[in-house]
Amino acid sequence: MIEILNGIHETVAYDAFNGIRIHHNDNAENFPLHWHTAMEIIMPYKNEYTVAIGGTPHTFQEGDIWITPPGTLHELHAPASGERMILMFDYGLICNVKGMDSLLHSLHPYALISKKEYPELNHELRRYLDQICLEYDQQLPFAEASLYALMIRFFVALGRTSFNAEEKFPGITQGKQNEYVEKFMKVCNYISDHCTENISIDRLASLAGFSKFHFARLFKQFSGMSCYEYLTQQRIAHAERLLIQPNLSITEVAMHSGFNSLSTFNRIFKSAKNCTPSEYKRLNQAKKTQVSVR
Repeated sequence: MIEILNGIHETVAYDAFNGIRIHHNDNAENFPLHWHTAMEIIMPYKNEYTVAIGGTPHTFQEGDIWITPPGTLHELHAPASGERMILMFDYGLICNVKGMDSLLHSLHPYALISKKEYPELNHELRRYLDQICLEYDQQLPFAEASLYALMIRFFVALGRTSFNAEEKFPGITQGKQNEYVEKFMKVCNYISDHCTENISIDRLASLAGFSKFHFARLFKQFSGMSCYEYLTQQRIAHAERLLIQPNLSITEVAMHSGFNSLSTFNRIFKSAKNCTPSEYKRLNQAKKTQVSVR
């Protein structure tokens, strides 16, 4: 549910368990543009469902699994009738587990695991979600520990598919494939931790142990985007966190987020978020409101 909306920032109200909440939802109501610090997982049971990101609607079907990463601006659009599970999870609870931080970055701006495109993975993830819902509803002793364990298994299954070494780095030995995955996960974590700094391709290539040309090609194989695009994505995410602070100007946010000019920041932010930094800041500073249940 959206219980508290401060501008466009939703505060997720966890109830029975710390950091996890599940809604079995049949509400036909739409929900406006908002973001939250929770990971959101949606799986329709009956009829389709639609999530809009950057003004673009994405409609998925019964049994498909949709994941909205923390901090992503999105809207929810329900059909006239239907039913779906909406799971909110504080991903920060498992971010310190090796590999989970890299997985989080790979899911931006969203992930859709459909029954049609990823039948085996979808089946496995649905099995975990069914177990999670059962634990959540029964509330047996040690349920919270069981829920965290199941969530980790859910993301491990997703991560092993996302970072499939054989698919990302074909034509080399399995040992080298796994080594490359480890190297580029390390690079991605470095970029996330240092995105506000002046990071050079040479520095990242050296970190991975490759030549500049070889690194650029392999990074795109690994992440599906160029190193510059990945760095920009992390800077935008950092800027979003700063924009909700009332004491910082847009120029200060741009400079503190690694952008060397205000015009560049405005252009890139609007392209990524479908609104200007100023609009985003105003939306987040709107009056706190109570919003109806999902």
